Amino acid sequence: MKRQFLSGPYLVWMFLFTLIPLAIVVYYAFTDSVTGSFTLSNMASMGSYLPIFLRSVWLAVVSALICLVVGYPVAWCIAQTKPMTQRFLYMLVMLPMCISFLLRTLAWVSLLEDTGIINRLLGQIGIGPLRLVRNDGAVILGMVYNYLPYMIMPLYTVIMKIDHRLVDAAQDLGCDGGQVFLRVTLPLSVPGIVSGVTMVFVPAVSTFYISQKMGGTTSTMIGDVIESQFKTAYNPNLGAALSLVLMVLVLVCVAVMNHFTGEDESVVTI
Repeated sequence: MKRQFLSGPYLVWMFLFTLIPLAIVVYYAFTDSVTGSFTLSNMASMGSYLPIFLRSVWLAVVSALICLVVGYPVAWCIAQTKPMTQRFLYMLVMLPMCISFLLRTLAWVSLLEDTGIINRLLGQIGIGPLRLVRNDGAVILGMVYNYLPYMIMPLYTVIMKIDHRLVDAAQDLGCDGGQVFLRVTLPLSVPGIVSGVTMVFVPAVSTFYISQKMGGTTSTMIGDVIESQFKTAYNPNLGAALSLVLMVLVLVCVAVMNHFTGEDESVVTI
C-alpha cells in the first residue's frame, strides 16, 4: 500500500503532462480544423510530406552514425583512465550542455557564415569564401555538435561495466588487440551503442532550430514543417498529425532500444 501511495505523484504527473497532451494531439490529428468533425484528411496528406520525412530521417541517421564513430573512441578512452581523470573528462563532455542550445547553434553560424571567422581566415590565404552554411552538411555538423554528449554518456557507462577479466581471458587465449575489441568489447557495448544511437536519432529527426539557422531552403526538416503549421500556417490539426507520426517513430526507436538493452546477460564468443 505504501509503494502505491508513493507512486501517486508520478502517476498524477504522467496523467497531466503526458496522457492529456497526447490525447489532445490525437484529437487534433483526427479532426477537421473548421468543423471539428472526425476526418482522416490530415493523415491522408502525409504523402505530400514524405520527401521531407525521408530527408529528416536520413540526416538524423547520418548524424547518429557520425556521433557513434566520434563518440565511441572518446567514451572508450575516458573509461581507460583513472577515476579522477574520468570525472574530469566526463565533466568536459557535459560542459557544453551547460550553455544554451540556441547560443551554441548561433556560435556555429557565426563561425561558418560567408563573413564568419573561418571564411575570413581562409580569405587571408586566398581561399574562399566557401559555402560552409545553408546546406545539409552544416545541419549535420550542428546536430553532431549538439547531440554528441548523448552518444558518449551511455557508451561510457556501458564500457565502464565491462568485466576486464573477459579481456584478460581473451588475451590469454591468443587474441590480439583487434580481436579483443571485435569479440569482447564491441559485443558487450552493443546496449550502449543502441542507447546512444536512439538518444541522438530521436531529437535529431525532430529538430527545427538547427535546420533553420544552419540549413538552406533544401534542408527543411519535418520539425520545421510542424512549427510552421502552428506558428505561420495556423493549421494545428495538420501539425498535430505530423507530430503524431513522429511520436510513432519515437516509440518504434524506444521499442528497438528496449529490445537490445533488456538482456540481462551478454554472450561473448572468443
